[in-house]
Amino acid sequence: MTALTELTLAAARDGLRRKEFSATELTQAHLAAVAAARPLNAFLVETPERALAMAARSDARLGRGEGRDLDGLPVAIKDLFCTEGVATTAGSRILEGFVPPYESTVTARLWQAGAVMLGKTNMDEFAMGSSNITSARGPVESPWRRRGDNRWCPAARPAARPRRWRRGPRSRRRAPIPAARSASPRAFAASSG
Repeated sequence: MTALTELTLAAARDGLRRKEFSATELTQAHLAAVAAARPLNAFLVETPERALAMAARSDARLGRGEGRDLDGLPVAIKDLFCTEGVATTAGSRILEGFVPPYESTVTARLWQAGAVMLGKTNMDEFAMGSSNITSARGPVESPWRRRGDNRWCPAARPAARPRRWRRGPRSRRRAPIPAARSASPRAFAASSG
């Protein structure tokens, strides 16, 4: 059998409905994976107790044949979305200690469909970026970085960037400016601006 954390959402949903495993077992497997990956700094808040309670409710519904669309499927919530009773900081120190008394529409719909919350994931401060390096709680580490390699390595940097163009000295033709080959964030920002 495939490891529970390697299943697609569709395969996990089908396995739950066929009773190959329970929502609680699926959630426990994902919680263990989250705990093992803590050095990556991917989660700002882990919610294991809430996840297990949600999974138990999903198991009860599935047992009665009243399963919802996402019943028992574990999800991670970006820290941008307010979650009632769970700290939400949007990756910023400004919102440190903020615990919303309400639920965002996005998460409310997930819970109505039976999804299980594993926790809140790290992000660029106020979602202002795409490389996950400006969070007040530190950058997310790439799981593909080589052991001992401390070079900057954003998870979302594209393999090839579009080239900038400039006018040639004697004509109106434009010639490409080669992209910088440095892995430095400062050089990358300077070459893409």
